[in-house]
Amino acid sequence: MQYRPSARELLDDLAELLGEVLLPALPPELRHRARVGANLARILAREAELGPAAAEREQRALAALPAGDEHAEWAALVEIARADLAIAKPGYDAWTGE
Repeated sequence: MQYRPSARELLDDLAELLGEVLLPALPPELRHRARVGANLARILAREAELGPAAAEREQRALAALPAGDEHAEWAALVEIARADLAIAKPGYDAWTGE
């Protein structure tokens, strides 16, 4: 049985309420808090959607590491960091710089 609305939908709605509806109506001293709340709701929504798969990929990547292979360890850590960034700060997970 699927419960509606989903956690993702509720968090998306909360982010919209805080960031688009309430923010313009708030006094200036409270606007930053509304932006932070909206951002937290968006992060939690992405965590609900992407988190379980990211955790599973992390476990598989770490379990498959050959002992003593620093290149493989680095590659696994990069993939783990990219999965975390896709949740916390989308767009930064695609960075290819050094």
